[in-house]
Amino acid sequence: MRQAIGYMQRGELVPDSTVWELVCERKACLHCNAGFILDGFPRTIWQAQCLKRLLEEEGIPLTAVINYELPASEIVARLGGRRTCEKCKAVYHVTEQPPHVAGACDRCGSNLFQREDDRLESVQVRLQAYERSTAPLIEFYYHLGVLVRVAATGSPDQICKRTFAGLNPRPAQNHV
Repeated sequence: MRQAIGYMQRGELVPDSTVWELVCERKACLHCNAGFILDGFPRTIWQAQCLKRLLEEEGIPLTAVINYELPASEIVARLGGRRTCEKCKAVYHVTEQPPHVAGACDRCGSNLFQREDDRLESVQVRLQAYERSTAPLIEFYYHLGVLVRVAATGSPDQICKRTFAGLNPRPAQNHV
């Protein structure tokens, strides 16, 4: 895990092999009765193919893959404005959800900081890595018939409603 954190702090994608080791350590979690959500995984075609094989081996159907769509300029603005409490890890945004007192957490009063992976340079590296490695997953999952596109504009409540609307009418699918 420490190795993965080092990559993330530099705004780089964690190598496939490291990510896959982390996923395999937790594969029992995929057997939840109510299903599971993998946030930010897979990020490459190799990871997606490995996940597909693992799910087939475990007899677990993949019913949906959500792709949140947002213009790059909005991604930069959201991440660049995010601030995190150094103590309780509460998250704020300098313009969209500022704390009551600038630089101080509303919950515990501790200082807020900008994570390394939210700095402009890191966000730009992440967006370049996304275009190179992650964007091809859209086609991969589209061809498997499990891709759900969701506009990620608006408030968290609006995005959540669009997500559920995209998932609710989907019939159960038996392929990965």
